[in-house]
Amino acid sequence: MVQIQFQRVDADVPLPCYQTDHAAGLDLCAAVSGPIVLEAGDIRLIPCGFKMAVPPGYEAQVRPRSGLALKHGISMPNAPGTIDADYRGEVGVPLINLGREPFTVERHMRIAQMVIAPVATAEVVEVEQLDETGRGEGGFGSTGH
Repeated sequence: MVQIQFQRVDADVPLPCYQTDHAAGLDLCAAVSGPIVLEAGDIRLIPCGFKMAVPPGYEAQVRPRSGLALKHGISMPNAPGTIDADYRGEVGVPLINLGREPFTVERHMRIAQMVIAPVATAEVVEVEQLDETGRGEGGFGSTGH
């Protein structure tokens, strides 16, 4: 288990928390001062009311909530979003309304989920030529239906 430090920015907004014993993601709540209406196609950055310190070697992945996506078409334009270990600003979630009806974000509403994951770093090595594979340069559906 990795320890994440949180600092409240908005005193009465719940800190991220797991809703069940085996949940992969911590739910993030909206720290809006009043209702925010997302019209169809709108994108708005919704503050979450906290700052955090992710330890080196980890990232926080912010993902849409499946219930909001299915029932209302609410998602994230950058899903999943990444919070790096050296970021110390307030966490916010960009929400997009992909549905056909306006959607209202209310204070304390659970708007996204956050998964803490290890990060592998890579060494960049420039070469003159890459090794050959059976697939080669085929992409975008080249391997089947």
